[in-house]
Amino acid sequence: MRIALDAMGGDKAPLINIEGAKLALAEQPSITTLFMVGDEPKLKALCEEINLEDERIQFVHAEQVVEMHESGASTLRSKKKSSISIATGLVKSGDADAVISAGNTGAAVANATLKLRTIKGIGRAGICSPLPNEYGTCNLLDAGANPDAKPEHLVGYAIMGAVYAKEVLGVKNPTVGIMSNGGEDEKGTPFTKETFKLLSALVEQGNAPFDFLGNVEGKDLFDTKLDVCLCEGFTGNIVLKSVESTAKAMSKWLKLELTRKPLRMLGAAMAKGAFKDLKGRTNYETYGGSPLLGLNGVCIIAHGGSSPLAIKNAIRVACETVSNNVNPQIEESIAKVLKTTPEA
Repeated sequence: MRIALDAMGGDKAPLINIEGAKLALAEQPSITTLFMVGDEPKLKALCEEINLEDERIQFVHAEQVVEMHESGASTLRSKKKSSISIATGLVKSGDADAVISAGNTGAAVANATLKLRTIKGIGRAGICSPLPNEYGTCNLLDAGANPDAKPEHLVGYAIMGAVYAKEVLGVKNPTVGIMSNGGEDEKGTPFTKETFKLLSALVEQGNAPFDFLGNVEGKDLFDTKLDVCLCEGFTGNIVLKSVESTAKAMSKWLKLELTRKPLRMLGAAMAKGAFKDLKGRTNYETYGGSPLLGLNGVCIIAHGGSSPLAIKNAIRVACETVSNNVNPQIEESIAKVLKTTPEA
């Protein structure tokens, strides 16, 4: 496994990326090469500082960095020598199997789309972000890559999300739903209604590699057997950030209330294990990163505020996506659909 890491991407880069790489290299023997892309002198100095010595690391110098506030698309020309551009280029050239970045999401998506191109039959790539669910994991797709999606793009998302859930997460029969303002078939906007129509036709033709639940609501993200929730990137990104902020707020409020009285503090101490498990289940660091599905190559988008643990798990997600042959499986599923829905 050959991994290209955008070591300069993220709010706390490059140290957190290096620390995350150290954790991943210790746990992932399948990694044969880890390309550390960025300011080479700085990266080498930090590796020495934290005692990271591993013959699998190869430094690739990048003289530019895409800052978090920059327009991702505009940097395609202005920062061709950036760490995210060079790291993605390693996948394009075949030197790396996957690229990982916690940096500017727009730049990561733009570079990956331009350099790797979409799989035949896929109109747009989509970010597949995991959310903890009562039954396992619900993958929100798209979580921000394509805000102006068309209904046919969501058909592609449904197929890709189902393949990912099956091959990586081990879900035998993935279930797919469309984010709407109600579970009834007639609910939704013209966009979601047309998506419903296309997916229903796919099911009737026998080409759907998933069980279709139809329309679902926000609550279904957490208490329904739902493996993939479809939406365009604008809605998906709002949902994702709302869920993340709610989880943080609830954790803060719970901690505040539990420390108000001695008896509560005693109870909290007794339930320490349960609180630890709950935190792990709701913490984005546990999930690591979100695959940008639909490209001729593996690209993992990590949270901008990633910790070393999150980077380690993002690298794990990359390894799992490659080793489980997700892209070939998507290509095979899309090829079957193309016979009856050319624009899927």
